[in-house]
Amino acid sequence: MKNPVLIIVVPCYNEEEVLKETAKELSHVLKRLASEKLIAAYSKILFVDDGSSDRTWELIIEEKNTNPFVTGLKLARNVGHQKALLAGLKMAKTKADCVISIDADLQDDTTVIREFILKFHEGFDIVHGVRRKRDTDTFFKRTTALCFYSLMRRIGINLIPNHADFRLMSKRALHELSRYKEANVFLRGIVPLIGFKSTNVFYDRKERLAGKTKYPLKKMLAFAFEGITSFSIVPIRFVTLLGFLSFFIGGMAGSYALIQELLGNTKSGWTSLMISIWLIGGLQLMGIGLIGEYIGKIFNEVKRRPMYTVETDLFTGAFTRRPSKKYRLLAAKELKKRGS
Repeated sequence: MKNPVLIIVVPCYNEEEVLKETAKELSHVLKRLASEKLIAAYSKILFVDDGSSDRTWELIIEEKNTNPFVTGLKLARNVGHQKALLAGLKMAKTKADCVISIDADLQDDTTVIREFILKFHEGFDIVHGVRRKRDTDTFFKRTTALCFYSLMRRIGINLIPNHADFRLMSKRALHELSRYKEANVFLRGIVPLIGFKSTNVFYDRKERLAGKTKYPLKKMLAFAFEGITSFSIVPIRFVTLLGFLSFFIGGMAGSYALIQELLGNTKSGWTSLMISIWLIGGLQLMGIGLIGEYIGKIFNEVKRRPMYTVETDLFTGAFTRRPSKKYRLLAAKELKKRGS
């Protein structure tokens, strides 16, 4: 495809400290790609404000008024990173030939976006950005991430190791993604299910430019649990296995106690009784809690509530097939600079 329309979707939640720099860097990327005739000149950066409580939306409006590449989408409330990203992807697919999703913190290497586009021109519908190494992570985060990917693989969930949400998707891949209607959104697990031609591009992740991470330990654990319970019933089967195992051990212990009773060798044992009660009680509570988690997901699915509400849409009306005069001057200046 010659000069495809590229839209870069950037979900934002309280990103006022990095937004201007992000817009500047991504705009440079689009200008370079357009000057090389790899994408259309009217490609865009779509910032999705996920109900931020700081000046994120005001900065998006300011950027839109001065930067021809920038447009925005404001959600009425905070719905979480995955749903905000999905909102941007669904909006972008109406105008784009391909869409790249990237976080606003500039930790993902924007220079590999060119490789994404080259892979798209080669015919790939999905291009995953995969980290070569995790040197920028703490030992704890690195270890838990490796354990998470290993666990997901063992229970049959097809994830791309060391891949987050830095990826390219073609228009037809996005249309296929829109057919997945579940309320429990876990895009890292859904995208590989699409099955279209895909490849990986490897890169080194950088330190966060400014601000605080939006994924502290509590959110990371919740995100991991969401992924496991959304795509596999193995945990429930594991609890069932524990139940049978406990029943078997209890039967053995009961038989032993009965034999000792018949032989007259029994002694009162408070410790063994307490251990048995706490062990069985703990297993029961764990099983009930896990089953309740799955029932809760069913509850969320059957309600069929909308996942998000768009409060302000700057994307649809601002998108034009003809680049602005300001952009044409910027593009001409870029071409001249590259020629020199």
